[in-house]
Amino acid sequence: MDSRICDMLGIEFPLVAFTHCRDVVAEVSKAGGFGVLGAATMTPEQLEIELSWIDEHIDGRPYGVDLIVPNKFVGKDQQPTPEQVLAMLPDEHTRFASDILAAHGVETDGIDETIRASSMGFGENLSLAGATAHLEVAFSHPIKLIANALGVPPQPMLEMGKQHGVVVAALVGAKSHAINQVQAGVDVLVVAGTEAGGHCGAVSTMVLVPEIHEAIQDHGDIPILAAGGIVTGRQMAACMAMGAAGVWTGSVWLTTTEAETTPVVKEKMLAASSSDTVRSRSRTGKHSRQLRSPWTDAWEQPEAPDPLAMPLQSLISEPPLAKVDKLAEGGHQGAQDLATYWVGQGVGLMNTSQSVRNVVYGFKEDFITAYERLAKAVGA
Repeated sequence: MDSRICDMLGIEFPLVAFTHCRDVVAEVSKAGGFGVLGAATMTPEQLEIELSWIDEHIDGRPYGVDLIVPNKFVGKDQQPTPEQVLAMLPDEHTRFASDILAAHGVETDGIDETIRASSMGFGENLSLAGATAHLEVAFSHPIKLIANALGVPPQPMLEMGKQHGVVVAALVGAKSHAINQVQAGVDVLVVAGTEAGGHCGAVSTMVLVPEIHEAIQDHGDIPILAAGGIVTGRQMAACMAMGAAGVWTGSVWLTTTEAETTPVVKEKMLAASSSDTVRSRSRTGKHSRQLRSPWTDAWEQPEAPDPLAMPLQSLISEPPLAKVDKLAEGGHQGAQDLATYWVGQGVGLMNTSQSVRNVVYGFKEDFITAYERLAKAVGA
């Protein structure tokens, strides 16, 4: 296709797939799109293993890596010890999380400071030192794109991108953020509407994409990847009509046969409607959209404690949810009820589990059909 994203990334079709699953990365790229591995929770050693596997299985096709290096989080300018970080977790929050599990028959034994201490890698990854270690691993592989999911990419990311000829992308959810990113020197904007799974802002994709496309023209007309609720080719065509050069997708890959999603959560997603998600701070400390369940409902009640700042809230939520996932797979009904995962409002259109390649081909066919429909409307 004639798209700046295709030219920049060396791909056939401007469909970018964010995923935590290396199999999905490889299959999307081999089908003509562009796979991006989400590495925020990985150690540098794990990232090395994943990227080496991708290199061996992607048939030389291009791919990228996504990190989370926020501009603001607890401990950003310090180096607190694990003990100091755990001491920041209020008893009220840990007790509230345990009470949710107990109300659904899930034993809370084992969710203690030891388990939470083992979950602290995510917080370490948010720091510049942690990000730099990941960058060194990522740039030792033939990646074509590096993305930062929260805030302006750190200077080392921008510098290493230019040095290695790698596209640097940044996710934004507001016009002012987009302008800051362009002025900082990023190469691509991922404009994510509130429909998106995971971290997202409050403005819809339909409004945000044209708003940002217009706003950045005086600062630098860099390509835009539209994101947020996009799970079909017709939505992709609509976003490109509004000024995007392609799309950044995530949720649609969660129900594919290759995805890492647990079977229980995958079935929930296939049965969900677009109203079965909630945008909440209760999982990471920043607003993120996820599948609604009794776990998310509990945190929205008036008596629930106010979620902590990132990354402390993750230390409250991730250990209990990891136990929920494990028990859910074993058939525990209470855990199955509680099970949740990040997903966008496009989940209402994700009704069948398909292979990754079939999803990519479906995007292409649906895009062409939408394009032809528009062409007919204007008599072209």
